[in-house]
Amino acid sequence: MASNYDNSAWFYDSLAGLFYGSALTDAQVYLLQFIKPGSTILIAGGGTGWILEELARIHPSGLRITYVEISAKMMALSAKRSVGNNNISYINKPVEEADLAPGFDVIITPFLFDNFREETLKTVFNRLHGLIKPSGLWLNTDFQLTGKWWQNVLLKTMFVFFKIVCGIETSVLPDIEKQFSQCGYDTIAEKNFYGDFISSKAHKKS
Repeated sequence: MASNYDNSAWFYDSLAGLFYGSALTDAQVYLLQFIKPGSTILIAGGGTGWILEELARIHPSGLRITYVEISAKMMALSAKRSVGNNNISYINKPVEEADLAPGFDVIITPFLFDNFREETLKTVFNRLHGLIKPSGLWLNTDFQLTGKWWQNVLLKTMFVFFKIVCGIETSVLPDIEKQFSQCGYDTIAEKNFYGDFISSKAHKKS
């Protein structure tokens, strides 16, 4: 069964701020600079939707955004966001089950893949890979382990908490970068946050 963040919707952003300060949002906002005006964008697993307001601040109009989120309560919060004159389509389903047509200029996956076991990751990744245009951008933010002992402790704590509260299926961080490498993506920009525990990368499809 897919993980669902309904149970954490009301406190998710506050909890993130308590543990990480602004690092989770800063890491995602860093990548938005690479989005060109008039882009067609897929956001997979957007959470409470604050990123829609950030996009509207940079691009007040002209964006066509498909916003896919499995949690109905997260989606309800997202639908209340100020999105400027951008065109938003909301889809309350797991992204691998959503009826989506190929041709996106940009795909954004904010802390999506750490919810999955390796085999599920491959299925979801390949689904998204088929939706992005040649030379399109894939903006991915997620956790990474760089050898610091506290990263493992914090990661395991998060996995236990969200397995209990939201039913996530994994307890090990999957090899996300391996998927990008195997599918021939080039990394055109990257930046780490929170003691290198959070990685933001802009990948370009070959």
